[in-house]
Amino acid sequence: MVLSTPALYVNGVVNLERENSSTVSQKNRRRTGNSNGNNSKNSGAKSPDTVMVNVNHGSQRGQKPHSAVAQKRSRGQKSTREVNQRTSAQKQKQSPQSAAPLLKAVKQPRKNVRQNDKKTVKIVFLGGVGEIGKNMTAIECGDDIIIIDAGAIFPTEETPGFDLIVPDITYLIENRKKIRGLLLTHGHEDHIGGVPYLLKELKVPVIGTRLTLALVDNKLREHRINDAKEITVEPGQIIQLGCFKVRAVNVNHSIAGSLAFAVQTPQGVIFHSGDYKIDLTPVAGEPIDLKTISDFGASGVLLYMGESTNIERAGFTMSETVVGTTLDRLFGENLKRRLIVATFASNVHRLQQIIDLAVKYKRKVALSGRSMLNVVEAAEKIGEINIPDGAIVDVSKIRNMRDSEIVVVSTGSQGEPMSALSRMSNGDNQFVTVGDNDTVIISASPIPGNEKLVYRVINNLYKLGAEVVYESLQNIHVSGHACREEHKIMHHLLKPKFFIPVHGEYRHLKKHAQLAEELGMQSGRIIIPDIGNCVLLTAHGMKLGESVPSGSRLIDGEGIEDEKASTVIEDRRQLSEEGLFIVSITVSGGVVLGEPAINSRGFVFDFHRDYDREIRSVINRAIDGYDLSLGTVDELKRTIKRSLANYLYKKTKQSPMIVPVVVEL
Repeated sequence: MVLSTPALYVNGVVNLERENSSTVSQKNRRRTGNSNGNNSKNSGAKSPDTVMVNVNHGSQRGQKPHSAVAQKRSRGQKSTREVNQRTSAQKQKQSPQSAAPLLKAVKQPRKNVRQNDKKTVKIVFLGGVGEIGKNMTAIECGDDIIIIDAGAIFPTEETPGFDLIVPDITYLIENRKKIRGLLLTHGHEDHIGGVPYLLKELKVPVIGTRLTLALVDNKLREHRINDAKEITVEPGQIIQLGCFKVRAVNVNHSIAGSLAFAVQTPQGVIFHSGDYKIDLTPVAGEPIDLKTISDFGASGVLLYMGESTNIERAGFTMSETVVGTTLDRLFGENLKRRLIVATFASNVHRLQQIIDLAVKYKRKVALSGRSMLNVVEAAEKIGEINIPDGAIVDVSKIRNMRDSEIVVVSTGSQGEPMSALSRMSNGDNQFVTVGDNDTVIISASPIPGNEKLVYRVINNLYKLGAEVVYESLQNIHVSGHACREEHKIMHHLLKPKFFIPVHGEYRHLKKHAQLAEELGMQSGRIIIPDIGNCVLLTAHGMKLGESVPSGSRLIDGEGIEDEKASTVIEDRRQLSEEGLFIVSITVSGGVVLGEPAINSRGFVFDFHRDYDREIRSVINRAIDGYDLSLGTVDELKRTIKRSLANYLYKKTKQSPMIVPVVVEL
């Protein structure tokens, strides 16, 4: 359930303002049917491609409302995003508008120059630099801040037992009154995974395409966030966020609804690429909007912030249509066998190709995995995926179907331990038992760090008798990220004055910076950022400013830990590496009763030798040497812990966690 922002409709311009700034009386409020198209056509105002969304703290000055709408989304009501969906359908019937008039409009000076026009632009990096994932960047000027993406990453061996890792947003919380909106480039976890945690502390509008916001909605429902303000944008639209004008630009990626953002600041244009590749033959949707990108370059780009994930790969990234051709051949070669295809749930275009092939080869599709079900449901609801009637069957019913009649589409392409494919490979999936008449197609490449998990699943599938097809054997996966030649094209089109590489580990950022230098940019116009860096940008220069509070927040169920200040993470590392000793004693009237009870877990120790007797002796000496009547129980615990730790390290060269427990009677 999402609460859409009150909207003032003025001369074809949708101005979304805070609820307390609406000047419209309740009796004049009505629901808008087509807030982008019909009225603008009648009034001669801007076309749907130039819809302006104004998100400010105060009411808009100098304009009187033509009509108004204040909607609360509930069952049976349309949200602002749903209204925009109808507008998008009408836009597709119209010929695309050149970006040139928009660029010209953006560059026009205003008569009343605001104070912000004199301010330096700050770019604050809170995630996604020096690492893969957890993307978050803030752009600040005067009293206005916009946020681009709020991603997450999954825990590593260094963060055992946690569910998720998101950026530290201390800086944003300290400047909450300045924040005008959260812009989402697309719906992958490394760009939207942190949205619920950000919205629990900051009430800001969330802006993205239909599919991106549909995936965000799934997360918000899980977190019981029902008052989020969402604004749907389409490529070509301009959003007014404080002193920033942001144009959404269509790009290709491995998920539908991906955007780059061109941010007009008082100092000049900042172009943020998002994740992209140049695919001139996409499976669905339009190719990347190179015309608009080129127009921005011709008009002048002050700063380019370009993603760097595949910068080490030469050449071009293959088109998604290549995967469709390979899948078609594999379907044809396995007519008598059951097919199981594991892929990223978010890759809607690939899911569409699999469904189309299933229909072509007269197979039913069974979806396995919660995220797969959620994404397909969300994509179908907004029209991003087309599923013919009767094409989907419940996975619980496939036991009664012939192998040649079914294709199972599953999560788990990264070998995640609890995913549907991993459970199949371990023989404990409730509905799918893998056998020698199965062909398993893993339509994904391992994300760096997941290789062992993926190959463990492949080995287990082979042991169960299945045939396994994966990337090193077939063209069964293509990346969604640009390779070096595509990066060169982007740099040549944008012709930026300054450059900051983003979205990658340090080696990726360094390689991208070197590429920019090879293309003629001076090294002094390039900054390789780190998390917490604040870059100061003007029309004439760029330099590092004072760093801001930053880092990671560790999510464990409902709990959140600051990684830098966390004692939990250190305790878990010690437990996983060294084991645990628990020493229990009973105290009554300042006297220790009986012998200490000693328990250990995860500690390699030969208790058949004299160690058990020696440990008790060490503990008893520590107790005897401490006068409890003059001290405290906490001091006694520290004495026991220190004595036992010294003994264990001297004997075993190990430092287990030691937990003294004192029971007072």
